[in-house]
Amino acid sequence: MGWAEEDFTAGRKGPHICGNKTAMQQNTKRFSDRVEDYIKYRPAYPEKIIAILNEAVGLDNQQVIADIGSGTGISSIPFLQNNNTVYGVEPNKEMREAAEQLLTKYNNFISINGSAEKSNLPDRSIDLIFCGQAFHWFDKLKSKTEFNRILKTEGHIVLAWNARSTNSNFQLEYENALLEYIEEYKFVNHRNIRDEDIIDFFHPKKMQAFILSNKQIFDLEGLKGRLKSSSYCPKVGLQHDKLMAQMEKIYNKYEIGDQIEFEYETQIYCC
Repeated sequence: MGWAEEDFTAGRKGPHICGNKTAMQQNTKRFSDRVEDYIKYRPAYPEKIIAILNEAVGLDNQQVIADIGSGTGISSIPFLQNNNTVYGVEPNKEMREAAEQLLTKYNNFISINGSAEKSNLPDRSIDLIFCGQAFHWFDKLKSKTEFNRILKTEGHIVLAWNARSTNSNFQLEYENALLEYIEEYKFVNHRNIRDEDIIDFFHPKKMQAFILSNKQIFDLEGLKGRLKSSSYCPKVGLQHDKLMAQMEKIYNKYEIGDQIEFEYETQIYCC
């Protein structure tokens, strides 16, 4: 995946941190043809994330942020609005160019063609490294080495992602539809990362964890667009048609006032 944010399910851990070089190269291209849907239908981060980071790691607006795997810039926006200087590090050309266009009004956003393993940032230049769901696709050892190189001595690392909830009947049926109609989803969904993997990544420092509620409101088109923004969703063909028909069936069963709530847990890990 283009270091953009894949969606994972709350209550399940996301996929493991990839170490295979060929897989890593393929992952950087996973979202090249889904940029438009990604921009329109992916969730923002809760505004409260800035207050949490202020309390947990002393974030202030003078600190320099490296958003590693910044994708279309969704994860950079809270820091830009907090007046931080943000380096958006993204290897996928289409995603990176989308961020440059979408965030053009922010003079404090600097786009970088780089990756978690080779950020192209100077030594000891960053106060806080932020990684969204793209973290699940990093080469763990190489990215940890790179983070240690670019991070200031008293710097911090923050991992955060919007994990799809399965607490409602609607979202349970959504999850079951993915399992039934998308063969790749079974593979992606079970490449699990454990809490121990995150703790190990932060070692020898201790980890703090927080959870925030988050949600989107969709009509039918939005629900379909949300699914099509995922790299594992078939773009065309019989399976695509069956999946979209199932989405419509689920939507019609649970919509209220031609809207549906799509819920997340925003999971935050700080060191």
